[in-house]
Amino acid sequence: MRTERVGFAICGSFCTHERVLRELERLCGEYESVVPIVSETVCATDTRFGAARELLDTVERLTGRKAVSTIREAEPIGPKKLLDVLVVAPCTGNTLGKLSCGITDTAVTMAVKAHLRNERPVVLAVASNDGLSGAARNLGELLVRKNIYFVPFGQDDPAGKPCSLVADFSRIGDTVRSALEGRQLQPLLLRQ
Repeated sequence: MRTERVGFAICGSFCTHERVLRELERLCGEYESVVPIVSETVCATDTRFGAARELLDTVERLTGRKAVSTIREAEPIGPKKLLDVLVVAPCTGNTLGKLSCGITDTAVTMAVKAHLRNERPVVLAVASNDGLSGAARNLGELLVRKNIYFVPFGQDDPAGKPCSLVADFSRIGDTVRSALEGRQLQPLLLRQ
């Protein structure tokens, strides 16, 4: 088991949660310490993809830890240097925008801000229906930021949703290992 401490933050994009949870389980099998972080929306929103409580129970069962779910709980991540790497999966267009502009109004954005103060890697796994439209500017801004790494991504449905981008969640583990070495996993842009 690897000893680096991994934070795993989950945002909306509820249709991707099933795939994200598979990767969370893999990381829990590879790393001794995985700290779950969930946005307030994830904690409170039941959707056609499942109940919020069921998702939270699954995350806490997989990691063996209570999920960080408030700004107050996330803030010590920085000052106490609790993590070596922080994953945000799925990272929605909304969260991309907040991170790009330095807005800290959720547990997830606070965790990222707190973690970055230590100049440690943050891995973003994009899932956004407007990745090539409204969120494109924010994506571009974050692509050039120090200590920000992206899970390789591409268009998930170019004909039906031409602006939609989604990460290849199965590459989260590879991206985490690369980010811990200070490298962006390549290729970044995936082909259909």
